[in-house]
Amino acid sequence: MERARSLLLNEEACSQLGEHQKAEFIFEWLTHLKKLLATSDRADIKQNQRRLVEQLSGVLIGSPGPPTRWLLADCLALLYRLGDPVPSSLLVDRCNDIIRSKDDSPSGLPTRLAAVACLGALFEQLGRMLAGLFKDTLVNLLKAMKNAESQGRYEIMSCVEKILRGLGVSAMPCHRDVYKAARACLTDRSMSVRCAAAKCLLELQREAVFLWTSELENVATLCFRAFEGSNYNVRVSVAKLLGTLLAAAVEPRQPTAPRQGGRGRSSLEEVMDLLSGGFLRGGAGFLRASGDMLKGMSSVSKDIRIGVTQACVVFVSTLGGSWLEANFPAFLSLLMELASHGRATQTPGDAVVTRRCVSFILRSTLGSLLGEKAQTNAAKQLCVAIATQKRAIDAALTDGNVETRVSSADVSASQHVLFCCLLELGRLIQGLGSTAAPLLTDSSTALLDTVISVLLHPVAPARLAAAWCLRCIAMAMPSQCSPLLDRCAERLVALKSSPEAVAGYGAAVAALVAAVQHCPLGIPHTKGKVVLCLAEDLLRSASQNSRISLQRTQAGWMLVSSLITLGPAVVEHHLSRLLLLWRCVFPASLREQEMELRQGDYFTWQVTLEGRAGALCAMKNLLLHCRELVTEDVISRLLTPLACAVALLTKLPALIRSYGSSVRVWSVVYRLRVYELLAQLPPQTYQESFGLVMNQLVSDLSSQDNLNQPCSELTLLPPFCHRDDLQLVGPALHDTDQRYIEEQLHGSSVGGGSLDNDAFSLCERSDEAPAPLPPPVALTAAAVQLFGALLPHIISAQRVRILEQFVETVNQLKGQRQQTVQTHICAALCSLLKHQGSVRGSLGPEEMRPPVLSLLSGALESVSPLLRCLAAEGLARLVQVVGDPGFTVSVSLLCFDRLKTARDAASRSGYTLALGALHRYTGGISSPQHLSTCLGVLFTLSQDSTSPEVQTWSLHSLSLVVDLSGGLYRAHAEPSFTLVLRLLLSTSPTHPEVHHSLGRCLHALITCLGPDLQGEGAALSALRSSCLVGCEVMQDGPDCLVQARAISCLQQLHMFSPPHVNLASLVPALCANLCSSYLCLRRAVVACLRQLVQREALEVSEHAVTLVKELPRRDNTQLDVTIKEVGLEGALFTLLDRESDSSLRRDIQETLVHMMASSATSGKLGHWLKLCKDVLSASTDCRAPVEASQEDEEADPGRDDDSSAFKARSESGGPFTALRWATRRFAMECVCRIIAQCESSDPAHFDMALAQERRLHESTDFLVLHLGDLVRMAFMAATDHSDQLRLAGLQTLLVIIRRFSAIPEPEFPGHVILEQYQANVGAALRPAFTADAPPDVTAKACQVCSAWIASGVVSDLRDLRRVHQLLASSLAKVQAGRDTSSQLYNEATATMETLAVLKAWAEVYIVAVQRSRQTESSDRTTDLSVSSLANDSAGSESGGAGLLKLVQSDLSTLSRLWLAALQDYALLTLPQEYASQLPDTGGSFYTAETVNQARAHYSSSWALILHATSLWLHSSGFVMLDDAPTNLSRPATPTSMGHTGSVGGAKSPEDVNTDRLHLILGISVEFLCSPHSEDQMENITSCLRALQALLDVSWPRAKIGNDQALSVELLSVLHRLMVTRESASVQLAVLDLLRQIVTAAQEHVREKRHSAEVDDGAAEKETLPEFGEGRDTGGLIPGRSLVFGALELCLCVLVRKLPQLSPKLAGTSPAGPGGSVWSLTDSDCHLVASALCVLSELPSVCSPEGSVSILPTVLYLLLGVLRELVHQPSTHTGLGVVVQAALQALKAVLTSPMSRQEKSRGAWNLLLRSALNTLLGLWDAGDSGAVVDQISLLTALTVFLLSAGPDVCTVEPLHALCLQRFTASMDAKDPLVVSRCYQLLTSVFQAPSGVAVPYIQALGPPLVRFLQKVERSRPQSAEELQGVLEGVRAMEALVQAADESQRPQLVAVMLPLLISFLLDENALGSAPAASRSLHESALKDLMRLGPQHSAVFRSLIASSPHLKSRLEAAVKGNQESLNAKASSANSASRSGAKSSPSITLKTNFL
Repeated sequence: MERARSLLLNEEACSQLGEHQKAEFIFEWLTHLKKLLATSDRADIKQNQRRLVEQLSGVLIGSPGPPTRWLLADCLALLYRLGDPVPSSLLVDRCNDIIRSKDDSPSGLPTRLAAVACLGALFEQLGRMLAGLFKDTLVNLLKAMKNAESQGRYEIMSCVEKILRGLGVSAMPCHRDVYKAARACLTDRSMSVRCAAAKCLLELQREAVFLWTSELENVATLCFRAFEGSNYNVRVSVAKLLGTLLAAAVEPRQPTAPRQGGRGRSSLEEVMDLLSGGFLRGGAGFLRASGDMLKGMSSVSKDIRIGVTQACVVFVSTLGGSWLEANFPAFLSLLMELASHGRATQTPGDAVVTRRCVSFILRSTLGSLLGEKAQTNAAKQLCVAIATQKRAIDAALTDGNVETRVSSADVSASQHVLFCCLLELGRLIQGLGSTAAPLLTDSSTALLDTVISVLLHPVAPARLAAAWCLRCIAMAMPSQCSPLLDRCAERLVALKSSPEAVAGYGAAVAALVAAVQHCPLGIPHTKGKVVLCLAEDLLRSASQNSRISLQRTQAGWMLVSSLITLGPAVVEHHLSRLLLLWRCVFPASLREQEMELRQGDYFTWQVTLEGRAGALCAMKNLLLHCRELVTEDVISRLLTPLACAVALLTKLPALIRSYGSSVRVWSVVYRLRVYELLAQLPPQTYQESFGLVMNQLVSDLSSQDNLNQPCSELTLLPPFCHRDDLQLVGPALHDTDQRYIEEQLHGSSVGGGSLDNDAFSLCERSDEAPAPLPPPVALTAAAVQLFGALLPHIISAQRVRILEQFVETVNQLKGQRQQTVQTHICAALCSLLKHQGSVRGSLGPEEMRPPVLSLLSGALESVSPLLRCLAAEGLARLVQVVGDPGFTVSVSLLCFDRLKTARDAASRSGYTLALGALHRYTGGISSPQHLSTCLGVLFTLSQDSTSPEVQTWSLHSLSLVVDLSGGLYRAHAEPSFTLVLRLLLSTSPTHPEVHHSLGRCLHALITCLGPDLQGEGAALSALRSSCLVGCEVMQDGPDCLVQARAISCLQQLHMFSPPHVNLASLVPALCANLCSSYLCLRRAVVACLRQLVQREALEVSEHAVTLVKELPRRDNTQLDVTIKEVGLEGALFTLLDRESDSSLRRDIQETLVHMMASSATSGKLGHWLKLCKDVLSASTDCRAPVEASQEDEEADPGRDDDSSAFKARSESGGPFTALRWATRRFAMECVCRIIAQCESSDPAHFDMALAQERRLHESTDFLVLHLGDLVRMAFMAATDHSDQLRLAGLQTLLVIIRRFSAIPEPEFPGHVILEQYQANVGAALRPAFTADAPPDVTAKACQVCSAWIASGVVSDLRDLRRVHQLLASSLAKVQAGRDTSSQLYNEATATMETLAVLKAWAEVYIVAVQRSRQTESSDRTTDLSVSSLANDSAGSESGGAGLLKLVQSDLSTLSRLWLAALQDYALLTLPQEYASQLPDTGGSFYTAETVNQARAHYSSSWALILHATSLWLHSSGFVMLDDAPTNLSRPATPTSMGHTGSVGGAKSPEDVNTDRLHLILGISVEFLCSPHSEDQMENITSCLRALQALLDVSWPRAKIGNDQALSVELLSVLHRLMVTRESASVQLAVLDLLRQIVTAAQEHVREKRHSAEVDDGAAEKETLPEFGEGRDTGGLIPGRSLVFGALELCLCVLVRKLPQLSPKLAGTSPAGPGGSVWSLTDSDCHLVASALCVLSELPSVCSPEGSVSILPTVLYLLLGVLRELVHQPSTHTGLGVVVQAALQALKAVLTSPMSRQEKSRGAWNLLLRSALNTLLGLWDAGDSGAVVDQISLLTALTVFLLSAGPDVCTVEPLHALCLQRFTASMDAKDPLVVSRCYQLLTSVFQAPSGVAVPYIQALGPPLVRFLQKVERSRPQSAEELQGVLEGVRAMEALVQAADESQRPQLVAVMLPLLISFLLDENALGSAPAASRSLHESALKDLMRLGPQHSAVFRSLIASSPHLKSRLEAAVKGNQESLNAKASSANSASRSGAKSSPSITLKTNFL
C-alpha cells in the first residue's frame, strides 16, 4: 500500500493487482491524494493537473463504488480549485453526458452515480465559476431522476444539495424546480432518499424564502407525510428540516417584504397550529381527514406524532434559550392545548403517547437550553399553568349541579395538562436540587400549595403526578421532606371521608416516604410509626364506608409499601405489626377461603382483590428492601397467607364468570402481584402450590383468552436477548436522545408505560418518573420471569408435558395469534434457560430437548427480527445448559441443513445468527473444521446483495464467530479483511444496516489480531492498512451509527498499535462530532477521547485547537467558539453541562480527569485553574457571596481591602454561560485533584520563595502562586445556593488550609501566606452555621473551622475569635440538645452534627495544649523570652496559652460531652452478642432506633475526642473539680458517666476516675486489637498519644502498676502494633508507652518495698517478703509476666533493626530490612536507643531471683548491640545516640540494687564476670579486616570497672585482660584513642582504692614513659595535643590518689615533666600552634601546682638549675606576650563601649 502514496497514480503497480485489490489500491491513493493536494504547492498541482485529470477520469469511468466515488469527486473538485479552474467546465459537460447516456450494463450504473457525485463536488467547490452551466446541469439531473432507482435518487438529491451550497443565492432561478423534485423524494419509499431530500430542502431554505413563507403549510404537510412509515434517521432529518423552517418563519434570518397573497413572518400561534394539525390529523389533507372522522377511524400513526414532537424540539432549539425564556408562557399554553385536545387522547394508548410527546418537548427544551435561573422561572410558569387548570376544574365541579356543568371530557383533558406540567416541574426541581429553594419561599407562585391542591383532582393520573412532583421536591431539598409529610398526613386524616383526598394524599405520603431512600439525611424515626398508624387506620376503616373502601384500601397498602422502603433499620421495629396486617387480609385457612367464594358481590370482590394485591406488593417490597429481616421464622408466618393467595388464582375465572368483566381488571393486577412476589421468594417456600401456579402460568402464556391483544415485544424480549444482537433490530433500541418517545412506537395497543398504570410504582427506587406498563403487559412479563425460575423445580414428566403442550399450541394457531403465543413461549423458555445457565443447573431429561429445540427453531423463522434474536440467544443458552458436545454439533448441523433449504430471508437470517451465537456460552469455537464450515456458509450469504437483510445478519454472525474463535481465527484473518473491505467499498449507502454489521466485523477482526498489529512485515502492514482503509470508508459514510463504529474501530486500533493511528486527522474528526445530534456518535467520540488522553493528552488538545483555527465554517457552531476560547477541556465542560446521559457524563468526567492528570502539573496549571474558575463563576446568580463579604467588612472595617477583593461577581464576559451546579461541583472536585497532583510532583508548588525564584529563570507555573484564586474558588463554592456545591467548596477549603498553612510569606518573615485570606475563610464558613444550613454542611464546616484554628495561620486572638465564635455557637446548639429544628432529618444526622462539633473542639484543644507546651519549653530554653514577652504579650499569648484560654472557658462542658460521646462509642463497639446490654433509650447522642447509622459517625470522630479527653484528664491530674453538671442541659442518660450513680447513691471520685480510666483504656485496646485498622494511621497515633498523656499522670500509673494483668494486656497489644505497623512514629510512640508502663511497675514495686520496710522495721529485714516479679523462684510466666512481655517487645525491635543479634539470623545478608547498622535511619537509631533504655530498667522490676533469671538475656542483648556498633566505622551520626544509650543502659544494669542484694549477689557476680569476659573478647572479633571502635569498648570497660566493683573486675584472668586492653590503647597509633584512654584512666584512678590501686600500679610507669617522650617529639596536631593533656590529667589524678606519704615523690616526678613541655621565648615565636598550646597549658599547671606543693617545688628548682632557667625563660616570654595582648584589648574595649547600646538593643529584639 506504500506504493499508493504518491501524487500520481502508480498505474504499473495498479495493473498488477486483481480487481478487488485494485479498488482498495485506488481508494488508498485517492485518500492520500486528498490530503496531499491540500498541502502541495500550487505550481506543482498545475504542472501535474492534466495527467491527474486523465487518471481521475479513468477512475470515474471504471465504475467505482460509493465511498470511492465520493472521494474521487472531492479530489477532482479540489484539483480544479487549487489548480487551474478553467477546464472544469469540460468535466461538467462530460459528467452530464455520462448521466444522459442510456448505458444499462452493470458497470454503467456506478459510473453514472460517480458522475452525479462529481457534479455535486465541483459545484460545491467552484461555486459561481460554474454558474453558467448550472441550469443545464440541474435540468439534466432532475430529468435523470425520473427513472433512476433508489441509489440514483439518493445520489442526485445529495448532488443538488451540494450545488445549492456552492452557488448560494445564484441558484435562485431554479429554486422552484428543486423544491418540486425534493417534494417527490421526501415521501420516497426508500428511507435514505427521504433523508437526502430533507437535507437538500434544508440547504434550499437558506436562500429560498418561499419555503418558510408562502409554502410553509404545504412543506409542513409534506413533512407529516414523510414521517409516515419512516425510520429513526428519516424522523431526525425531516424533523430538523421542519423545525428549522418553522423557526425561520417565526424569526426570519433576512427581512422579507410581505408579498401579495403571501405573508411575512408567522406568529408562534400559527406555527404551533401547523404542528398541532400534523399531530392531530397527520399528513392527510382536509377532505381525507374529515372523511376519516366521519368513519370514526382517525387515529394518527405514532410515527407522525413522534416526528412532529422532534420537529417541535428542533424548532425551539433553533430559536435558542433566550427566545424560549422570553416566550415560554405562550409556548406552554399552546403545548397544553395540544395535550388536552380530545383527538390526541382518544384511547388510553393515544393519551399515553401524547403525554409522552408533550413531556419530551418540555424536557428537551427546558432541560437542555436553559440555565438554572431560567429554569427557575420556567418552573414558576409551570406552576401558574397548573394553578389555572386546577382552578378551572374546581370552579366547574363546585358550581351547582355537577352533571350539567362539567363534562367528563373537560376533566380528562385537564388531567393530561396537569400530568405533563407536574412531571416536568418535578424534573426541573430535581435538576435544580437545593438551588430551587427560593421557588418554595416565593409566595407569588405558592408552589407547594399549588401542587398539593392537585392531590384532590378527580382523576387518578393527575393525583399521581402531583404525588410524584412532591417526591421530586423532597429529593431535591431533603429539608422539605419531613414538613411535607406532616402536612399531607394531617390532611389525609382531616379529609378521610373524601375518596379523592384519601387517594391523593395517600399517594403523596407514600411518594414522600419513598423519597427518603434518595436522601442520605433521612427523616425522623418517629415518622415511620406515624405512617404505619395511618395505614392501619385506613385499612381498618375501609369497610365502614363503601364509597371510599377502594381508595382507603389502596392508600393503606401504598403507605405500608412505602414504609418498607425505609429499610431494615426502621422496618425491624414494626415487623410484628406488618405480619399481623398480612395475616388479617388473607383468610385464616383454605377452608375459610372456600366459604368466602360463596359470598360477596362484584364490589366486595373488587375491594378484596385490591387489598390482597396491595398486601402482596408490600410483601414483595419487604423482600426487595429488607432481605436480611426475612428470616425462616418470618417466612413460616407468611406461608398461610401465601397458600391462600395462590389458591385464589384458580378461582379467578369463576369470579369473572359470576361478576363479569368489571372484576377482570382487578384479577389481572392480582395475578401480577402474586407472580412478582413468588419470583422474589425461594421456590421451596411454596412447594405445595407448584402445580396450581404452573397451570396458571401456562394458561397465562398460551391460552386463547390472552391472545386478543398483540403482545408488546419490545417490553418483553430485550431483557432476554444479547446486547450485541439487539443492534440488528435497529437503532430505536440503541440509546438515542429521543428514546423516551421512540419507545412508544413499539408499545402494544394497550398503550405504553405510564404512572397511572400502577400507583405503587411511586415507591420505586428510580430517580426518573416511573412508567409502569399496563397490567396485561406487565402480567405477561412477570409470568415469563416466574416460569423460568419455577419450571426446574417441577417433576420431570410434568415438565416434558408442559413443553409438548406449548409445541401443540403453537402449531394449531396461525398468523398474528401464532406470533403472539410464540413470543410469550420463547420468552418463557429463554427465561428458563438463562436462569439455569446462571445457577449452572441442567435442563432435565433428554425428552425435554426436542420440544425446546422445535419451539426455538420455529421462532428462528419468524418474521419478527426481535423474536429471531431471542431464539438465537435461546439456542446458545440451551447448548450451555445441556452441556453435551454431541448435542451442540447436532444443533449446528440442523442450522446448516436449514440454511441449505431455506429460501425466505427471515429464516436464513435467523439461522445465520444462530450459527454465530451458538458457542457464546460454551467457551467459544474450538474446532477448526467447524470454523471453516461456518465461514464458508457466512461468506457466501454475506455477499448476497439481493437481500440486504440476510447480508446484515450473516455479517453480524460473522463478527460473533470472529469474537468466539479467538486465536483460531488468525488463519482466516486475511480473507475476512478482503471480504469486509470489498463489501464496504461496494455496498450502497441506501442500506446503512449492512454497513453497521461490516463495522462490527472490522471491530472484531481488529480485536482478534490484537497486539500483533504492531508487528512489522508485509502481511501485517497490509492488514493494518486494510483496517485503516475500512475505518476511512466508514468515517466518510453518511450514517451516524456507522461513523460511531468507525471511531470505536480506530480507538481499538489505537489501543493495540498507537503509532499507526494518525491523531492529527482523528482528533479533528472527533471534535467535529462532539456536539452531534446523535447520542451514539457523541458517546463513541467521548469514549475514544477518553482513551487517547490517557496517553497523549497534550497532543490531543493541541490538535483540537488547530482544527478550530483552520475552520472557516459558515455555521460557526457554539462548540468551535468554545474550543477557540478555552480549548477542548472547556468544550468538554460545556458538553458535560448539557448532557443528561449518565454513562456519557461519566466518560466526559474521566476524560477531563485524565487530561488534567497529564497536563495540570506540566505547564498548563494556570490554564486549568482559570478554566475551573470560569466554570465556577458561570452561575447566573451571584447574590450570596457578595453579601458574605460585605458583612465581613462591617465586622472589621480595617480589613476591607481583603474582603472587597473577594466579591464573587459573576463575570458575564466569561466563556461559559449559566452552568449548572453539578458541573460547577465537578470543577471544584477538579481543583482538589489538581492540588493532590501537585503534591506528588514539584516541591516548589508549596514553597513561595522557591516558586518565585524559579519563576524568574524558567517559564513554569506553580500552584502556590495561584493561592488567591484557589481561596476565591473555594469561597465562591462554599457560599453557593447548592448544598452539594457548598460541601465541595468546604472540602476544597479544608484541603487548601491543610496544604498551605505552613508556607511562610517571604516578604513578611514570621508570617504565613494564608494569613491574608482570613477574612475570606471566615466569610466562607459563616453561612454554614446559619439555622437553616443542612447538618452535613455544618458538620463539614466544623471540620474546616478546627483545621483553620489548628493550622496556626492566625496568631492574633482577635482574628481567631470570629471562627471560634462559629464553633462556640454550634457547641451551644449541642448543649441545648435535640431541639425541634433538628427534627427535619433523621436522628442520626443530629448525631453526625454533634460529633462533628465535638471532634472539631477536640482538635482545637489538642493543638492548644501542644502549642502551650511548646511555648513553655521554649520559655525554659531561652532567657530572652522575658523581654520579648514584655514587648508583645498579646501576640505570644495567642501562640498556645491564648488559644488554650479560649478553649478553657468551655472545657468543663466539653469534657463532659466528650466523656459521654466516648461512652456511647464504647457501647456501640460491643460485639453483637452483647447487643441486649445497650440502653433501650439510646445513648447521650444517638437514639436506640438509629444505632446502625450512628455507628459510622462515631467511628469517624472518636479518636480525636479520646485524645482530647486524655489531655484534659492529664491537665486536671484526675482531680475532680465539681460533681454537679452546671450548665449541661443535655438529658442525663442512665449511662452518663458517674453523675447519676447506681442505687447506692453517687459514686466516689475514686470510682468515677477508675471508670474513666477503664473507658479510655478499653476503647484504645479494642481499637488497637481490631484487624481493620490498616487505613487508620491517624486514629492509631491519636490512641497512642492519648495513652501517653494518661500515663504521664501518677494516679493512672499507680492504677496500671497495681494491675499486672492489665499491664500485660497493654504490652501484648503494643507488641502486635510493633509487628504490624512500619511507621516510625508509631513504633517510637509504642516504645515510649512501654517505658511508661515499666516505670509504673517500678513505682509500684518501690512503693510496696518501702511500705514493707516501714511496717516491719529494720529488725526483721532478713524475712522481708519478696516484691517484684519472679518472687522467690525466679520464674516468669509468659503471657502473665510484665517483664517477659517487655523483653519480647524490646527483642522484637532490636532483632528487626539488627538481625545479627539473633543466632538464627546472624548469617543473613545485611541487605535485608535493617540488616546492618548501615541501613539504620535516624528514627531506627532512636528506636534501638529507647529499647535499650527499657531493657536496662527491667531488673529493678524483678525480685532478686527474678532479676537473676532475666539478667543473662539483658546482658546478651546489650553486649550484642554493642558488638554490632563497635564493628562499624562511625560515619553515621545517628549511631552516636545508640552507643550512648548502650553505655547508659550498661551502667544502669551494673548499678542495679539487685547486684548488691545478698540473695542474688553471687549469681549476679558470676553473670557480670561472663559479661565482662565477652566484652573483652570484642576487641579480637574484628580481626577480619573490620575496624573496631576501641573508644566505645574502652568506655564500656571503664563503666564495668567503675560500676561493677572489685568482686567482678579484679578476678583473674579478667583483670590481666583489662590491663592489657588499656596498655594496648595507650600505645595505639590513633591519637583519639590515646586521648580517650587517658581520659578514662583518670576516672579509674579516681575510683575507690579497691579498683584504682592495681591499675595505678600497672599503668603508672607507662604513663610516665609516655609523658617523658613528649619532650623529644612535641605534638603536631590538635588530636595529639589532646592526648598529652589528658595524660597530664591522668598523672594529676594518680598523684591525688596516692597516700599523703608518697605524694611528694610523685610530684617530684610530675613537675620536671611539666617543665620539659615549656619553650623559651625564641622557640615560642616559631613553634606550631599545638606546641604553643602545650607550653601555655604546662605553664598554667605549674602556676597552679607549684603553690600547692611548694616544698617539693622549691627543692626541685634548687637541685636542678637547668629546670630553673627554663622555667624563668618561659615566664618571661609569657609576660611579654600578655602585655602585647592587653594593649590591643584596651583599644578594642574603647571602641566597644561606644557601640554597646546598639548591641543590647538588638539582643532585646531577638
